[in-house]
Amino acid sequence: MPEPTTQNALPKLADVSLFDPATLIDPYAAYQTLRDLEPVHFVQASNVHVVTRYDLVREAIKDTKTFSSKYDSFLGAAQEMMFNAAPKAVQDQLLAINAQMELAPPTMLTLDEPEHTQYRSLVAELFTASRIKGAEATVQSVIDRTIASFAGQTSVDFMDAFAGPVPLIVIAERLGIPAEDRDFFELAATEAAGALRLSPLTPEQMLHRAQVALDLQRLLIRIVEDRRRNPQEDMISVLANSKLAGENRYLTHGECISVLNQFLVAGHETTTSTFGWGTLLLCRNPEVQEQIRGDAKRIRTFVEEALRLEAPVQGLPRLVTQDTELGGYPLVAGSMIMLRYGAANRDERQFAEPDELQIDRPKAGSQLAFGAGVHFCIGAPLARQELNLGFATLLEHISSIELDTSAPAPEAEPSFILRNLPKLQVKLAWR
Repeated sequence: MPEPTTQNALPKLADVSLFDPATLIDPYAAYQTLRDLEPVHFVQASNVHVVTRYDLVREAIKDTKTFSSKYDSFLGAAQEMMFNAAPKAVQDQLLAINAQMELAPPTMLTLDEPEHTQYRSLVAELFTASRIKGAEATVQSVIDRTIASFAGQTSVDFMDAFAGPVPLIVIAERLGIPAEDRDFFELAATEAAGALRLSPLTPEQMLHRAQVALDLQRLLIRIVEDRRRNPQEDMISVLANSKLAGENRYLTHGECISVLNQFLVAGHETTTSTFGWGTLLLCRNPEVQEQIRGDAKRIRTFVEEALRLEAPVQGLPRLVTQDTELGGYPLVAGSMIMLRYGAANRDERQFAEPDELQIDRPKAGSQLAFGAGVHFCIGAPLARQELNLGFATLLEHISSIELDTSAPAPEAEPSFILRNLPKLQVKLAWR
């Protein structure tokens, strides 16, 4: 966790550049400057208004009529910029790959009511409290097997050993990915999450990601077709055999792919990131390891604090549908705003001593890492289950977790959307 900022250390408003790699790696001083001086801040280079204060972010989330989730154009523009920067020969290859892909229309993330609920309701039954509770033994088994795979090792890359595998295995089982396809699925899910980071790519990386995306579509379509013939107890079976409310038809392949792609990212990338950042918090606050070990209530608060301090989704856009204002700042119809959950979660107006980890913080669950309102993350109960069980079990088996200082210092991957921790080398003392 970055050290708490002081007023003297904060950059001036004119010096804030949210898209600089250094700021993307450690954005918190910039966030505080914007919250204090210009909580709705226009970034001319990207033509987006960045919202950083908790109350304003929450206000915009709740007002779905004025601040629409139909922001495909924002993501499309970023992808178009990367495409245009590629050599002509690479562009031709990308177009050839794209021509073979199913069109994946907007479904949950980038739709408003009532269309949003049409799709969300299809899978909502899989994330009820009773369903999540019923899956606890399965999740615990995945956690136990994963810890057993590196038990006794005194130095590991925690992201590779635990933070990455656990959410990937859980979401693969929940979706219903066949065992023989798991290795490719793990690669494809990681690439799908990488696409949302909007990080620069080499031409070779662009081609690799496009080919993996095509191969993933083909895998998912094959499984959807199989589940229509042979339904099972998994999410793909539900999607394959449910009919869209009000239209009395099955989902198209493209609609199934669109929904499933969202679960690939939401179902593993965000949980992986929080496992990583949470473990880094434990390394930087070693006394907390003993304070929360065996204490389910404190572990729950610790998980919420990890989500608050290092929101795995730092922000998402919204499209302004009508002339309005936000915090007295005028916005015209057609404008794009960027709601910065990572900034709102460290707003001292909402959270006392916001840069500090507090394992007894009251109302820790009011953090916005999972969003709020109609777009509140549908998979949040599963993520919380994995994180609570995961940290509890790790601390049950491991007496001490500390940074391995012989390895490079861990830092975030520069990204405007996701907050990813690629590497975390730790030293472990086993109980």
